[in-house]
Amino acid sequence: MAIMEKSHSRKNNQHREKLLSKLEDGATNVIYNDGGATPVLLFSVFIAVCGSLVCGCAMGYSSPVQSGIIADLKLSTAEYSLFGSMLTVGGLLGSLVCGNLTDYFGRRGTMGLSDILYLTGWVAIAFSKDAWSLDVGRLSVGCAMGLTVYVVPVYIAEITPRNLRGGSVLLHQLMLCCGIALAYIMGLLTSWRVLSLIGAVPCIIQFLGLFFIPESPRWLVKVGHEKGCESTLRRLRGKKFDIAHEAALIKDSAETIDQVSQDSFFDVFQMKYAFALTISLGLMALASFGGTNGILFYATTTFESAGVSAKLGTIAMALIQLPPTFLGVFLMDKSGRRPLLLFSVTGMGTACLSVALSFLMKDYGWMPHFSPYLALFGILIFSAAYPVGMGGIPFIIMSEIFPINVKGAAGSLATVVSWSSAWVVSYSFNFMMDWSSSGTFFIFTSINVLALIFVAKLVPETKGRTLEEIQESLTHTLY
Repeated sequence: MAIMEKSHSRKNNQHREKLLSKLEDGATNVIYNDGGATPVLLFSVFIAVCGSLVCGCAMGYSSPVQSGIIADLKLSTAEYSLFGSMLTVGGLLGSLVCGNLTDYFGRRGTMGLSDILYLTGWVAIAFSKDAWSLDVGRLSVGCAMGLTVYVVPVYIAEITPRNLRGGSVLLHQLMLCCGIALAYIMGLLTSWRVLSLIGAVPCIIQFLGLFFIPESPRWLVKVGHEKGCESTLRRLRGKKFDIAHEAALIKDSAETIDQVSQDSFFDVFQMKYAFALTISLGLMALASFGGTNGILFYATTTFESAGVSAKLGTIAMALIQLPPTFLGVFLMDKSGRRPLLLFSVTGMGTACLSVALSFLMKDYGWMPHFSPYLALFGILIFSAAYPVGMGGIPFIIMSEIFPINVKGAAGSLATVVSWSSAWVVSYSFNFMMDWSSSGTFFIFTSINVLALIFVAKLVPETKGRTLEEIQESLTHTLY
């Protein structure tokens, strides 16, 4: 038995070495033939990120409509907290199956399923007469989000050339921010029922557009459609681009993975994926526990508690996150992932410390005219820093570091961790604020300091490398 295991291990290593050799032999060729932004590629990315826009609308929805829903449906604070947290419960449920659905139905099919769930949820919310129907609608939207936050970055990462991949995937986060800003601003101008119908519009656009965009070439190879992979690459890269090298690399990677291991959920727990799994799960958890969902879902009440005009704070929060996120799209493939992550967690930690000090000053009556501005400054800094790094890059890295045979399982685990931690924060935030407003934000500050250390010590740079190169280097570090 030991001899057979050693022989099997040698064969696996030979397959890995073969792939690495091919990667190295073609490295120079890939550098000069990365491909550009063709009309088909741009349209495909646009349709994909329509789902991200809906996602952002859902995330920002609960903040501006809180007073309106509570008044119309006569909800208690606990009932509204449950409604707000149902989004993360649905996200958790969606994340449990997102990997398998994406592998089975393809990237386009999964996006289509999420659109159906979005539409069902938004309509249920718009016509709700009681808390029960409201929660069911929010749950359906959350399930769709659980699929979207996984499948959109994966789809974009798999269709874009490596020189455009980082910025293209960060468009997912940019559109999330646009959706949040849209929900915040329109929530001040319309009723909560109308706002839910506005959130349904991008779903329809994406659903119709899915009939005109290609499937992921890597997924096509995974399911045995090699000719489909080549024709898709030709559509995405344009007629002038030679797809031979990229197609061969994708096929070689898929063949090597098939020979090394079988498709199984538990494959992701092998030691060779331990480092990648630690990076992905750690980033997901730290991004949520840093206070994101509490600040995002209940921004209006946080502003009011700090003595800041809720209307002024909401509008400022909606607008300030867009410019840095837009800038991050262009910097992603120039500065890299790590610098943006380090900048993001530093800003988040500083922001939470500022809010914590503001509440502490308010509790003790210190500088009462200055403390509200300190809280406003902190929340705005958080809103600007989070989407640039911790908001989108963990999903980018997750889509890059796992090979196709375990990407579904790894993606499910990562999104489960993300949504579980998000639920803990979103449900407990109001209760924590009742316990101690300053203590709540001091806790968030300490978690962001931990995130800074985690990124600095463990997270690798993936800029300028093919998906196959990244995945092989990470699994190779354990041998």
